[in-house]
Amino acid sequence: MEQLSAGRKLDQAFDELGKEKTISFELDLDTDAETLEALDASSDPEPGEEIPDEAAELLSGAKISVTLQSKKPIGESGEKDYVGMAMKVSTKDGDLVEYRIVGDYTYIRSDTDSLGKALGAPVPSAADLPPDAGGLKKVLEGEWVKIDTKEMEEAGGAMGAEPGTEPEPQPTLDAKTQKKLVEALRRTIAGEVDFKSAGEKDGSEHITATAPFRTLMTELFDEIRPFTKDLPPGMDLPTDKELADAPNTDVTADFTLDDGELTEVRVDLAELAENTEVKKLGLVVRMSEGQKPTAPTGATELDIEEVLGGFGAAMTGDEAFDEDAM
Repeated sequence: MEQLSAGRKLDQAFDELGKEKTISFELDLDTDAETLEALDASSDPEPGEEIPDEAAELLSGAKISVTLQSKKPIGESGEKDYVGMAMKVSTKDGDLVEYRIVGDYTYIRSDTDSLGKALGAPVPSAADLPPDAGGLKKVLEGEWVKIDTKEMEEAGGAMGAEPGTEPEPQPTLDAKTQKKLVEALRRTIAGEVDFKSAGEKDGSEHITATAPFRTLMTELFDEIRPFTKDLPPGMDLPTDKELADAPNTDVTADFTLDDGELTEVRVDLAELAENTEVKKLGLVVRMSEGQKPTAPTGATELDIEEVLGGFGAAMTGDEAFDEDAM
């Protein structure tokens, strides 16, 4: 009865979340630099390709904030129903990169110095660009810029197309297929996950959900395989052989409910790493009241050709801006 009651409460909380047209959440990697370096070492990187100390320190404190706005309730929405989106990656030292999709434009700004640390390689500075680089200087100076979203998508498709051919439309996940995925997830959870009430803490109700990782993933993908043809191209599912190599350690998620509303999910992933040096590795998702994405003021508009040509020039030298030098 406890499993049924706890599971039903979670199901109702997710149903209520799916009725919202705007949803905001924050992803937090609950770890430290030492753990990230231990994980990197276990992947056996080539000499000189190890994660830099600065990057590990930066990433260990990173958070990702996401907002989605749809014309329909989120639970009924396909990709084409979303009318606004915002995402921001931040660290304890400030915002790393942020972008918003509002109306016809995509808005972007970034801290290029911090990005260079995260990538383990320096990012070109505004000083590397010639005077006629225009809006690209704004990008490297951390100012807001905007690009026509449709032109950006067309340029992205054209880069992978054969000369003289029309670029293929971007693959999308329709609402019908999205609903199938949700139903597959619900069936798997109902059959494989053990729910328990963990009591109250600080006025909030806690429910834990525990399942063996390999079994849970295997059952989930078995549910999805019958409609693989409905998934977007490139969305390949892992094979049975690949899943057999996954650890079957129990993984527990702690769900926090406030007045029946889901406010936080915390998952401990340390056991999955199968590395004794990994002591702290978790994922936290915090829900908040949906905030409608807004267009930042004063953004400089960029031409997509300027973006593609300018960054190439910054990486290869100023000569790329000078046609006479070619």
